[in-house]
Amino acid sequence: MPEGDTVFRTARRLHQGLAGAEVTRFDLRVPAFATADLTGQQVHSVSARGKHLLMRIGETTLHSHLRMDGAWHLYRPGEKWRHPAFKVRAIVGTAERDAIGIDIAEVELVPTSEEDQLLAHLGPDPLSDNWDAAEAARRLHGDQRSIHVALLDQQNVAGFGNEYAAELLFLRGILPTTPVADVDVDALLGLGVRTIRANRDRSNRTFTGVARRGQNTWVYGRTNKPCRRCGSPIRRGEQGSDPTRERVTFWCPSCQR
Repeated sequence: MPEGDTVFRTARRLHQGLAGAEVTRFDLRVPAFATADLTGQQVHSVSARGKHLLMRIGETTLHSHLRMDGAWHLYRPGEKWRHPAFKVRAIVGTAERDAIGIDIAEVELVPTSEEDQLLAHLGPDPLSDNWDAAEAARRLHGDQRSIHVALLDQQNVAGFGNEYAAELLFLRGILPTTPVADVDVDALLGLGVRTIRANRDRSNRTFTGVARRGQNTWVYGRTNKPCRRCGSPIRRGEQGSDPTRERVTFWCPSCQR
């Protein structure tokens, strides 16, 4: 699942493959920008902010959000794609590399000068050089909802998704339904920052210290399986700020109280 660490790695890979090169092929397969053409302009940089990816071309920023299933892949020109063409939402090609956006839910172009306005609602990003722990804590402290819902709100902290919320709350022994007011927010954020920064350079994200798939999480995706610590069956529920935004939660009824 694309979370802040996934988007960070994606941006780094795209930057290494495209930055400094001239765009030779540009195709956005979304109605609002289907006629846009940035060929002949230079790719200046690619960076991430939370779960948002920003590709700066000329004086324009190509903004994309991977949501649940999106991804960017790099190919050599003419190389066969690993996904069918109908899944492609964006193509940015240079003489050496083609960046192909697959199943991207959100694609738009904005003037780079207006980029900050586009992302002004986001909270501090734990993978940013400008990470502001005090501001993130202030935003969380001001949230009166459950800690699981508050931690997923990108206006509080930019980058943590459902897997991180489930795993961090397990590691801190906190039930997902616990009100923010009853949580040691500073300790939770400290753990979150250390974990996501450790994972940003790993191809396989891990919370247990084991990178092997199926062994890398404590509770996420493990409904009814025994807790790796105490053996109790992992439980599954749903939480959200409203019925249209509910996300699946996982927890151990013994280790999280």
